[in-house]
Amino acid sequence: MRRLPFAGLCLLALATAPALAGQMMPAPNTLTARERSEGWQLLFDGRDLNGWRSFGGGAASRNWVVRDGALVLTAKTGEMSGGDLVTADTYGAFELTLDWKVERGGNSGVFYLARNVPGTKNIYETGIEMQVLDDDGHPDGKIPSHRAGSLYDMTVPPPGAARPAGSWNHARLRVEPGRIRQWLNGTLTADVPFGNDAWRKRVAASKFASMPLFGTFPSGVIGLQDHGEPVAFRNIKVRKLGASAQ
Repeated sequence: MRRLPFAGLCLLALATAPALAGQMMPAPNTLTARERSEGWQLLFDGRDLNGWRSFGGGAASRNWVVRDGALVLTAKTGEMSGGDLVTADTYGAFELTLDWKVERGGNSGVFYLARNVPGTKNIYETGIEMQVLDDDGHPDGKIPSHRAGSLYDMTVPPPGAARPAGSWNHARLRVEPGRIRQWLNGTLTADVPFGNDAWRKRVAASKFASMPLFGTFPSGVIGLQDHGEPVAFRNIKVRKLGASAQ
């Protein structure tokens, strides 16, 4: 093959590279025109906690703050819990995307289909969790079904799906009638049937077997877990699917 001189290679690269105009990454916590047309909505605008509340009821704890365009839990291990943060609205069939970041040894989660109902005290007694974790620095990283991106204690994500502590990770989950899927940084980390016998067998084989209301509701709030360790979220976007979008 004939070798091009260095100047020729530079010109070739410029000619073949995509135009940058109009292709810049959108600013955090904003929607593109396409996202708006597809029905996406922001759950966090990067400025305040409007649309969020404490799972136990009332306003969000002071441990949840907005910092540099991110929704941050500032509580440290051993401090008083700030309480899980949940949406004011409920969602059934939907798609959710967000970015998350933990510090070394961090642990948190994203709950969905959760409800605060009589007979329960904690969000995990009803809500399903997508795990948020520093796999390398937290003890749960040694448990395959507890690693980042898992449907907590119920599925095992492929190795290497999560980025190192201190890095932003991009999560996506999609809930449809009879099916749940989760992705982390573009990797499918969970794909399970929901609400049928196969789902109930999966629950019975997990730590949630003693929680009769776990994973039984077709709709509920979306929640961000207070595990007592710092965690940050941003670009939290949701869109309703199918009949629920009407």
